[in-house]
Amino acid sequence: MAKTSKKHKLALAAVDRTKAYSVVEAVDLLKKTSYTKFDQSVELHVRLGVDPRQSNQMVRGVATLPHGTGKEVRVLVLSNPDKMAEAQEAGADYYGLEEYVEKIKGGWTDIDVIICSPNVMAQVGQLGRILGPRGLMPNPKSGTVTMDIGAAVKAVKAGKIDFKVDKTGIIHAGVGKLSFEVDQLSENARELAQVLLKLKPTAAKGTYFKSIYLSSTMGPGIKIDNNSVGV
Repeated sequence: MAKTSKKHKLALAAVDRTKAYSVVEAVDLLKKTSYTKFDQSVELHVRLGVDPRQSNQMVRGVATLPHGTGKEVRVLVLSNPDKMAEAQEAGADYYGLEEYVEKIKGGWTDIDVIICSPNVMAQVGQLGRILGPRGLMPNPKSGTVTMDIGAAVKAVKAGKIDFKVDKTGIIHAGVGKLSFEVDQLSENARELAQVLLKLKPTAAKGTYFKSIYLSSTMGPGIKIDNNSVGV
């Protein structure tokens, strides 16, 4: 078992486990307890009162964070030649069809998001076994299967994130980097929480937001006061 470092123990000790912090306080605490030299990612972890085994309680969607994710997102567009100029102009990193389908079949997945047009889904569907487990399969619900290629690429580059509740009922989603300003991270977290609120399934009964935690890559998990993110 790996030992907890002295610096990590100090970071953990700085957090009051009995307290629910405001999102601003939590971000500030993450910054103050950071001990790494790299720019850590910050994630929001939301436990929802849903049963993901029931199709009518599945929570999945997209959110466009007002301050982006701080991550360079590598985008591949799979479409016919008539969409290539649009993809290039919008800032796609890779664009094509047959050559990239073959590359992916050969094991290449050095990308973060794949966007495709509906008329090539038959070819893209062949890649399901490779892309599905990696969360890369285009899906109309996440806006990655569309004829408006340019708008989709720009949205992803600007900070659009795709999320899906896991089998334990938790949403895990990045909301920025620790180098962001406190207000920027706080606003990104609030935006995600508001999107989740709008997606509450009608079949979900009881408390919807059971708990919300904010954490950084190497930092402690900090419980968030639901009211501070407007839910």
